[in-house]
Amino acid sequence: MLKHALLAAGLVLSSSAVMAQNQGQPNGLPEPPGISSELTPRFQRYVVEQRPTSYSYDQPVIVGTTLPATGVTYYPVPAEYGVSAYRYTVVNNRPVLVEPGTRRIVQVIN
Repeated sequence: MLKHALLAAGLVLSSSAVMAQNQGQPNGLPEPPGISSELTPRFQRYVVEQRPTSYSYDQPVIVGTTLPATGVTYYPVPAEYGVSAYRYTVVNNRPVLVEPGTRRIVQVIN
């Protein structure tokens, strides 16, 4: 009887762990900050309408890249996109979301 109770408890606990792994990214980490895929097309249109100047950068434009302290103009992200703590800019004609304190790219908008 005790064996069955322990087995049942183990199954319950393992199913909770499996459910928890289904949240966030496939590797189990939480979703990175960024504009949701549903809002991305609208944000792209917003950026085009704003007509910001593109910064020419000779390095790869990827998540994790730290942009220079000078020469880049950072713009506020409207609250409707849910990431108002971040800024956006355009680098090599690609909109990117940037962490303002570090100037680190957190999302490349495709």
